[in-house]
Parts: sequence; structure tokens; C-alpha cells
Amino acid sequence: MNPKQKAHENMANTIIKNLSRRNIEGFYCPDKDSAVSLAMDIIGENATVSFGGSATLKESGMLEALRNSSVHVIETFSAQTPEEKHQAFLNCVASDYFFMSSNAITIDGELINIDGNGNRIACLIHGPKHVILLVGMNKVVSDVKSGIARIQNTASPVNAVSLNKKTPCGITGHCGNCHSADCMCCQVVVTRHSRHDGRIKVILIGEELGY
Repeated sequence: MNPKQKAHENMANTIIKNLSRRNIEGFYCPDKDSAVSLAMDIIGENATVSFGGSATLKESGMLEALRNSSVHVIETFSAQTPEEKHQAFLNCVASDYFFMSSNAITIDGELINIDGNGNRIACLIHGPKHVILLVGMNKVVSDVKSGIARIQNTASPVNAVSLNKKTPCGITGHCGNCHSADCMCCQVVVTRHSRHDGRIKVILIGEELGY
């Protein structure tokens, strides 16, 4: 184990302790393959699984693993009409497991997420029986203020380009505090505690994943 890997592990162990007092279960995996394997062990077979938009889930191989398994995957991105999209969201809310990443996570264990439509963070807050977050160690920040700044000026510009959104951050590379039609920062949510035992699980991964 090299110094960077050991530092990641030490930091993750600190975060996991802080997640525990927030009634959130934390895990650490040194790489994406072991993280995907752990997640698949947690959900078992025949579960109904949904997920929010996430570069981390794609890069880690989590989505591919889910689609190639025996679980029932709710594919929301194939919905075309407003009615189909609404029904897909309702199906996600009723799923056994909802997969996502977190835009940022503080050393103290707070989850920070910013959304445009809000469907992803809506499922984090309430609905699915369980939520599993895969989070690369590149998402770790010192506090909530730093997390919001990271999302607005590091993650959102890249996401805007990838989604072809016409926002100031997609053009200039940094947040313009916009109210444009394509604004991706409509909802800002900080998860500081989980009321329901065992509902939220965070798998920290010792790699750089996602935006």
C-alpha cells in the first residue's frame, strides 16, 4: 500500500466513524471493483433497483454489474414522454435499493448534493427502502461550504458540458450563480442525519471517480 492509498484509508476510517453517529453506515473499499462487489453482496438477488444520474456509477462498473445480474433494474433514462418520466420516478421511489453518488462528502460525514430536477436527491431523502452511495475519495471536503463550492466550480462545469447544458458554468468553467432555463443547481441538500436505521449506506472508494 503506497502513502496515498494509506492516507485515503485513514481519511475514510475517520469519515466512517462520523457517518456512524449520523446513523449512516459507512464502508471503505480501496478500488472500484471491490466496491461493486460489496454493493452486490449487500443487495442480494431479486431486489428491485433504481439509480440516479451518476458518472461514478458508470465509471465504477456499478451500472453494468446491476444490469448483468438477477436484480430487477428500473431504467428511467429510456422514458420519453412526461407521463413515462413521471411513472419511472414513481417506480424509483418504490424500489428496494436506490443507487447514487454524492456530489461531496465532508470529513464530518455530511452528504452534500445539488440537483436540477431534484429526482435524485428526492430519493435520497425519502422513498426507496435503502440508498447506497458510491463515493470516490476525490469528493471529500472539509466542510459544507467547501462542498458547495466544489460542486459549483469543479463538478457542475464538467457536468454541464457533458449534458450540453447552456449554463454560465458550462461556458466559462465556473459558477455564475445563474437562474437560466438549464440551471442544474436548483436544489441544494445537506444530509446531516438519517432517521431510519440501516437505510443509507456510503461506500467510500480509494480512487478518483465521477466529477
